[in-house]
Amino acid sequence: MSIASIIANRDHTIVSCTPQDSVQLAATLLADKKIGALPVMDGEGIAGIFSERDLLYCIARDGADVLSRSVGDVMTSPAITIESSTDVLKALSLMTRRRIRHLPVVDGAKMVGFVSIGDLVKHRMELIEAEAQQMREYITTA
Repeated sequence: MSIASIIANRDHTIVSCTPQDSVQLAATLLADKKIGALPVMDGEGIAGIFSERDLLYCIARDGADVLSRSVGDVMTSPAITIESSTDVLKALSLMTRRRIRHLPVVDGAKMVGFVSIGDLVKHRMELIEAEAQQMREYITTA
């Protein structure tokens, strides 16, 4: 199963920011939307990721003054990305290996989605539950 199947039935609105936005604005977006990361967009392409970790690390290092700096100064860049054709298990493996929780989905130079480790684990759990249900039905009808 590919990432395309996960993003296909979604609302395609992705909350994002730009490298020029302030860290304060990005932090407010994270809090208001109750999300863990924002893709940092440069036109239709992705310039980086701004996550809760980025916020924590820059405040710990530079103090509250960092809130007036630009996201481009503190974001994680370059972003680790995947294509929509990437297998879900391969994406989960990448996230585990790289110790990240969010992946921009990029086809060509354009971002077409944004997935979290929670999205992928939920998808895997639904598949496992469906397989278990099929096994139960098979056993009861045998």
